[in-house]
Amino acid sequence: MDESKRKLNEYEMKRDFNKTPEPDGKEASLEWARDRPVFVVQKHAASTLHYDFRIEVDGVLKSWAVPKGPSTDPSEKRLAVPTEDHPLEYGDFEGNIPEGEYGGGTVLLWDRGSYRNLKEDPESNPLTKQIEDGHITIWLEGEKLKGGYALVRTGKAENARWLLVKMNDREADARRNPTSTEPNSVKTGRSLEEIRDSKD
Repeated sequence: MDESKRKLNEYEMKRDFNKTPEPDGKEASLEWARDRPVFVVQKHAASTLHYDFRIEVDGVLKSWAVPKGPSTDPSEKRLAVPTEDHPLEYGDFEGNIPEGEYGGGTVLLWDRGSYRNLKEDPESNPLTKQIEDGHITIWLEGEKLKGGYALVRTGKAENARWLLVKMNDREADARRNPTSTEPNSVKTGRSLEEIRDSKD
């Protein structure tokens, strides 16, 4: 079994692809991606509204659920809860997950783009090592989010949690609140309500 397939076992076990329109990971086509690796942020109206922050690492999307969504203010530290790896194909997903299925609710593709590793020597400090070490620094080139972001693990074992923080660079803006002022999809321009009420 190849490594990316092994990493997706948890994702696949939680889903019945005869019932959910979510991608099964067999086709990893991201035609919108001009550069790699990619990142996506999906706004997800499940039992509670949250934002799923995903970055491409070793053939899968490493994922964190961010309850309040990403901020452009460096003084804001946003809780980021790790979730299972998702297939690359999920980076293009937008639609409705049926009630009763894992993660049920409406998914909107809120932002997407590419990113780069900000460590001084990316070859000796790849993202896999940064994740293991609990300190990730990347530069995002998205449609809504740009600039440096850090994902930092605090605490240990069952007390461990991650924080998503905007780095203090030229793209930082404490006055901007994109989750509020730019709520719609970068893929279709639709709102959550329009996706929820659509037939596709």
